[in-house]
Amino acid sequence: MSNELDSLVASARQAFVEAATAAQLEDAKARYIGKSGRLTELMKGMAALSVEEKKTRGASINLAKQAIEEALGARRQSLADAELALQLQAESLDVTLPGRHREPGGLHPVSLTMERIEQIFAGMGFDVADGPEIESDWHSFTSLNNPPNHPARSMQDTFYVDINGDDGIPYNLRPHTSPMQVRYAHAHIKKHAGKPDMPEIRVIAPGRTYRVDSDATHSPMFHQCEGLWLGRNVSFKDLKVVFTNFCRTFFEREDLALRFRPSFFPFTEPSAEIDIQFQQGPLAGRWLEVAGSGQVHPNVVRNMGLDPEEYIGFAFGMGPDRLTMLRYGVNDLRLFFDGDIRFLRQFR
Repeated sequence: MSNELDSLVASARQAFVEAATAAQLEDAKARYIGKSGRLTELMKGMAALSVEEKKTRGASINLAKQAIEEALGARRQSLADAELALQLQAESLDVTLPGRHREPGGLHPVSLTMERIEQIFAGMGFDVADGPEIESDWHSFTSLNNPPNHPARSMQDTFYVDINGDDGIPYNLRPHTSPMQVRYAHAHIKKHAGKPDMPEIRVIAPGRTYRVDSDATHSPMFHQCEGLWLGRNVSFKDLKVVFTNFCRTFFEREDLALRFRPSFFPFTEPSAEIDIQFQQGPLAGRWLEVAGSGQVHPNVVRNMGLDPEEYIGFAFGMGPDRLTMLRYGVNDLRLFFDGDIRFLRQFR
């Protein structure tokens, strides 16, 4: 009997070792110590034995059962350890890899230019105006000496919204920031009403503008910065000094040359385009247009609430997008709006 039980235990151990999965191990268990297993069948035959034989055989069978259960437990643990090792390998984390980190942010190149423009003009005593991007027809055109059906309006085709103003004309997405100058002038006059001597109006109006245009150097949405200086003794000479000082400071080039070419704008008279010329670098010798300017038209001064016989001054308008392209050597305006991190990272 002892040899039979030893052989049974050895056979069970071998079956457990050969079981590659938990399911196969449970099948092997059933063959040896299940309800119909080989060890269970041996225990059923004890009923016909004497009392002494039962004691001896029962003790041997119990020892064999304990040995089989120990082998079964050991194999279960071995399979569980192997499964855990595979899981850990599949879900492993290489702690030697460099950690992920967020790149430091930075301002958009056009935002950098806008800030630079504001700082330079602030140093010359100019305020910074703000205003709505959805404007009335009066502020966008009529107040600027651009009455309805005037041919000059065709130069500023714009976007309209489904909201009518008091005059029955739809509101528009402003095609320039000049309306902010008119609004600022009205607020300035109201603020200083009743005072013996109103301070001069000296302001720039930076912001987004909209026109139907799109190519390598134009965008339907673009930026503009306009300036206004009104007083009792402001001349075209002051315009030249102010804008020359601005350009040389902005580009950090004292050798920068400027010229004023006669032009036409409804809101100024006389009017001039402003060109700059670099003396060195890849653009040396070329004249580049950067702004429009002129003395404020008497009708515009009147629409601002002032007497054109008493107040005179100049206005100018420039494109920060254009200035950004010149400052950083960018040749396609659309790069500013693509959101390409590789491009924007250069300006951090």
